[in-house]
Amino acid sequence: MPDSLSARRLSRRGLLAAGGAATLAALLAGCGKDDAAKPAASNGSGPWSFTDDRSTKIEAAARPARVVAFTGVAAALIDFGLDKQLVGVFGETKRADGTAEPQAGDLNIDAVEILGNAWGEFSLEKYAALRPELLVTHMYDPDALWYVPDESKAKILPLAPSVAITTARVPMTTPIERYAALAESLGADLSAKKVTDAKVRFDAAAEAVRQAVRANPGIRVMACSGSPDLFYVSNPKVSTDLMYFAELGVDIVVPTKLEAGDYFEALSWENTAKFPADLLLLDNRSTALQPKDLAGKPTWQQLPAVKANQVTPWDAVPRFSYAGSAPLLENLATAIRAAKKVS
Repeated sequence: MPDSLSARRLSRRGLLAAGGAATLAALLAGCGKDDAAKPAASNGSGPWSFTDDRSTKIEAAARPARVVAFTGVAAALIDFGLDKQLVGVFGETKRADGTAEPQAGDLNIDAVEILGNAWGEFSLEKYAALRPELLVTHMYDPDALWYVPDESKAKILPLAPSVAITTARVPMTTPIERYAALAESLGADLSAKKVTDAKVRFDAAAEAVRQAVRANPGIRVMACSGSPDLFYVSNPKVSTDLMYFAELGVDIVVPTKLEAGDYFEALSWENTAKFPADLLLLDNRSTALQPKDLAGKPTWQQLPAVKANQVTPWDAVPRFSYAGSAPLLENLATAIRAAKKVS
């Protein structure tokens, strides 16, 4: 769920300013991790192509063997069976204590080059040294590549073809299916037990949400995110996971005064009670305020759902795979079943 929260809280860092063919050539000649200096292995797959959600057809003489992706995308591709093709990632990947961020999933964060670990960070020098053959990321708005900084994309994008997958204004199952198709085109076996088991679990979790709604009708859910100055209420008509939750029967608050892009309504902390809700889905990203941070916000503490301890973590930028999304549905079903009407 893109919002102004990250932009407000995280300063953008200046990236490599020099441009031109000579600079790029020098970067390409530089050293990255040991494997970056090795030739990409031939996969013998013959010509490769994939049409992304910009309706752009990406073509290559062979399957890309050196893929760089937004961390959540890399984790989703791993869930579908890719592994050694992933050489670099960008976006929140590693916590201050060295452990993996939740969106990294089963990604081995020590085996890939981390080009940036926060909004606005993307090392052009490291990226070029990896000799990338494909860049993959989400697309929340037309032609906007998630976590590829606008101020440096003119230097980043010429280094490798890019794939963008739509992750807004469609239900969550759509980007899951698109990333599955991309993974398969890159050599993943979607019939592998790991993948089929994850699909079975996802389907069961979706049914569990439907059953929870039927068993405990009338529970009103609000997806929200907090910053020091503002309280954001997310729009289920745009956010892909919330849209899918609504399709499963969940009654989700729809904000009425939307900001540009229609992703959310930004409220002052004095107005947090504008929308009655029985269950709160709270953005669990490191860029958002967490329950311990919200303890000092009196209007938050006064919300009926907070008083009833009916607040559950929300992955506002979900991992678009069956393995990544099934736990989100399971947790939602559990929270709905346990919730009481308080609004």
